[in-house]
Amino acid sequence: MNQWINIDFIQHFIYYPYSPEQKWNDRPTWQKAFLIIHLALVAAMFGFGIGINDK
Repeated sequence: MNQWINIDFIQHFIYYPYSPEQKWNDRPTWQKAFLIIHLALVAAMFGFGIGINDK
C-alpha cells in the first residue's frame, strides 16, 4: 500500500505540477523560467548522452 502512495505522489508531481486551465501568459514569471530551464537541462543531458556515446 505504501508503494502505491509513493507512486501516486511521484506521478502527481511529474505530470500535474501546474493547473492546465491556466494560460501561459497568465503564469508567473518564475513558473515560466522554471519550465524553460528544466527543458533546457533535459535537452542538454540528452545531447550530452548522445555525444558521449557517439564514438
